[in-house]
Amino acid sequence: MNKRTSTRRDFLSITGAGAASLILSSCGLEKEQDSHQPKAGNREKPKHIITLSFDDGFKKSSIGTAQIYEKHNLSACINVIATAHLNTFRPPGEHIAASDKGDFGLWNELKQRGHEIMPHSYKHANLRQLPLAEAKDLIRRCLDYFSKELKGFDPKESVFNFPYNSSTPELENWLPTQTKAFRTGGGAINPLPHAGQVKLTCTGYGPGNCEKDIEAKITQLLERDSGWLIYNTHGLDGEGWGPITSGFLDKLLERLTAIKSVAVMPAGKALSQFGIV
Repeated sequence: MNKRTSTRRDFLSITGAGAASLILSSCGLEKEQDSHQPKAGNREKPKHIITLSFDDGFKKSSIGTAQIYEKHNLSACINVIATAHLNTFRPPGEHIAASDKGDFGLWNELKQRGHEIMPHSYKHANLRQLPLAEAKDLIRRCLDYFSKELKGFDPKESVFNFPYNSSTPELENWLPTQTKAFRTGGGAINPLPHAGQVKLTCTGYGPGNCEKDIEAKITQLLERDSGWLIYNTHGLDGEGWGPITSGFLDKLLERLTAIKSVAVMPAGKALSQFGIV
């Protein structure tokens, strides 16, 4: 089989055949050198950006996710609960309670290896259900904790990822005074990063395996001339709400990094590289 670079049309035709075809088809594809990661100083935007946003900070899954992304020369987007590693943490639901969480020793290591570690609340409370003053206080405590524990963390350069993707207009108006941007629920496909972009919306699927839904959303993205898909994933191999398998993630990244129009990157990195004048 002759090796070749994948195109949008290849992906769209393959995803229609399902995950098995997706995995099998990737074996004959050859990545273009660094086509998925813009070179330093290259300000040209890709036509399509894909961010798989891994929430909750499961220890085993985060380590596995980082390894798979590194295999493809990519940075993972990992969003963690500030206090989840403490004995005093009270998980709000079975999907978060079921697995061990990483601590800031791990988060500092993964950040040093080039992955993006961003805040996903202080204790995973649903901020929409709280009085505004209490919700703001929890966000401030979360950002303060990250500032203390995560080396090089700057709240003004961070993306705050709402727990449950649940925000309010008041919090959305206030958060840009504290952070670079925030992620909340909404449409899966955003405009490409641009100056002044502070609200990022995403989608997800659960509590079962979300692989078919990811494929469907990527297909929707690639059918457009351009766009930025932010998909809220969680753990690998049964961990968390709406998990995916390690094998699926590996093969998906292999496929995506072979498509010239696609860049796979964390949300903060996308904003930093392409979201300024």
